[in-house]
Amino acid sequence: MRLAAGEFIVPGFALLLLVVFSGDFALVAPAHGIDARHWVGVWSMAPQAVAQSPATPSFNRAPAIANETVRQIIVPSLSGHVLRLRISNRYGMQALRLGKVSVGIARRGAQLRQDSLRTARFDGHESVSIPPGAALVSDSVNLPFQAGEELAVSVYIPEVVAPETWHKLASQVNFISVPGDHTMDASDTSFKRRFTADVWLDRVDADVVRQASAVVAIGDSITDGMRSTLNANKRWPDDLSRRLRNAGVDDVAVLNAGISGGRLLHDSPCYGEKLERRFAQDALDLPDARKVIVLIGINDINFGYVPPHTGLDCDVPHQKVNAAELIAGYRDLIEQAHRRGIKIYGGTITPADLPPQREAIRRQVNAWIRHSTAFDGVIDFDAALRDPARPTRLQRRYDSGDHVHPNDAGYAAMAHAVPLDLLTSRPPR
Repeated sequence: MRLAAGEFIVPGFALLLLVVFSGDFALVAPAHGIDARHWVGVWSMAPQAVAQSPATPSFNRAPAIANETVRQIIVPSLSGHVLRLRISNRYGMQALRLGKVSVGIARRGAQLRQDSLRTARFDGHESVSIPPGAALVSDSVNLPFQAGEELAVSVYIPEVVAPETWHKLASQVNFISVPGDHTMDASDTSFKRRFTADVWLDRVDADVVRQASAVVAIGDSITDGMRSTLNANKRWPDDLSRRLRNAGVDDVAVLNAGISGGRLLHDSPCYGEKLERRFAQDALDLPDARKVIVLIGINDINFGYVPPHTGLDCDVPHQKVNAAELIAGYRDLIEQAHRRGIKIYGGTITPADLPPQREAIRRQVNAWIRHSTAFDGVIDFDAALRDPARPTRLQRRYDSGDHVHPNDAGYAAMAHAVPLDLLTSRPPR
């Protein structure tokens, strides 16, 4: 197993890896000793802190869990026979107790294939407590699954918990049961509540025999898939994963680390940490991640012009930025990636119908991304989506309606703008 920077082995709880990032730590527990499997991330989400302000509206709060089971639907981008789950309490201020965790092949909604249900254990235990700021990786689970096939991960929480670690925009309906442990229920009859966020589960890894690897797509809402069709997996990283498989490339996983509202240079009380700070945890540290695609900057350009308001102000700080500051931020990401030997590709910022002053910043940044050679390669998302007659705007056929976020067709066009030879060492079929 490759150890990320800041990891070291400590005694106790079988073998634990203690990962230190800005004062936080994550416990990573291989089953009963060093795990020699070749793990690659096949699904991920970027954790966010749930806003804790008393003024936080209900749509910015994760659903409370009270002696209930959460069932989340995820889609792996590679096939495998053995997997493991990572449960994160990164932003929790209290220990998170897991009563039981299971995984199985999803059918429709909250339904599962009964014969596929498996219990996930942690160092041999079904029940475990995750300290504040930590994450636990399960023991290996034997479960053959296919790339693009929905899996369901069920987590029983035997206490009353208000989640503090989540991913707000799942673009996927997930489920909460009636009271009790329903982790081994293949039926959907106990899962009455629905929500469209992810809580706690932040990664699924697969053991792959051949030398598979992962590419991480990281950025803001356009990578997160905002305004794509619910339950359809139409984010551009999803389309890119399907495109790779259709080209016969079955050893490159595509992981999504986008956060809606995210910025390169500034934190947000709602949208999470700035990309400069979260880059290592959400991209560089993922198992066998060798390449990263970065698309970020539109919120940095825009949020400084949003008027402050009372209550929960998600756009704080209202800091205006210029092209030079954004470029310095990109250079920081590039340096972080290159220190790890990871290739990093720059995505040009897509059209957003900006006022002239902000549009000038976007154009300056895009010119630098295209021509500076600072990145290991360039993916011209701007050229793929812009209207040739009015290049400050999205093409109408790609516009979801808000003139910023693509629709499903626009996300597909973004995926097709990625040169596949950047992602694989062998020619696509």
